[in-house]
Amino acid sequence: MNKQFYAIIANENPEENSSISKTLENNNICVVGSCTNGNDASELVKQNPKADIMILDVLLAGKDGYAVMQEAKQINKSIKFIVISALSSATFVQKAMSLGAEYYMLKPADYDALPQRIEDIMTPAKRVSEVSTRANNYKELEERITNIFITVGIPAHIKGYQFLREAIKLAIDRPDIINSITKELYPSIAQKFDTSASKVERAIRHAIEVAWNRGKIENINNVFGIKVYSNNEKPTNGEFIALVADKMLLEG
Repeated sequence: MNKQFYAIIANENPEENSSISKTLENNNICVVGSCTNGNDASELVKQNPKADIMILDVLLAGKDGYAVMQEAKQINKSIKFIVISALSSATFVQKAMSLGAEYYMLKPADYDALPQRIEDIMTPAKRVSEVSTRANNYKELEERITNIFITVGIPAHIKGYQFLREAIKLAIDRPDIINSITKELYPSIAQKFDTSASKVERAIRHAIEVAWNRGKIENINNVFGIKVYSNNEKPTNGEFIALVADKMLLEG
């Protein structure tokens, strides 16, 4: 980083604060203040009105992270926010983003990624380019998954189509989630589509069964480049999701 940036950290865990501070300081980002509650966070913003960025949690004693963000914006209109929280509900994420959060990172977070995130946020031209690239990549990924579904015979009108596509995208973003398919993957999709995890599981199972019942086993094997299945063999939901996700990752 050519320019030094100034950061405030507000997180209830002192050890996490220390780790974040060390990572930032090692990358030419000056930590002007660190605290473990919302009231102190607001004071730090008042004491450092020219701080570039605040890294904070939503769950803070005293004032919560949302209140801190609102007050900080009144004091310093240009301050940016990165939220690091264990709260994964879309409601919490959306509220944070609506209040100006640039990134919402789930705990346990990769603190080593913070310096790059900060540089991206504080370099507008690079940020615009990055967003554009992500949008294009997202569109390309959607098209590739759609093509696979067409090839193997999964019709777009059934619910399992959407759920399965979302599951594959999650597995691409977080390959480890395939090991927590019942505890994390299904509930995440259920939350997004306002349904239950059991309905997600059944709908995905139905989508896979439709493909197999249509008898396009040759097409299915061609997609993966090897003979994976026969007419009498059906993959589990997790196996199919992992196969498609791995194919996407291997193809870049």
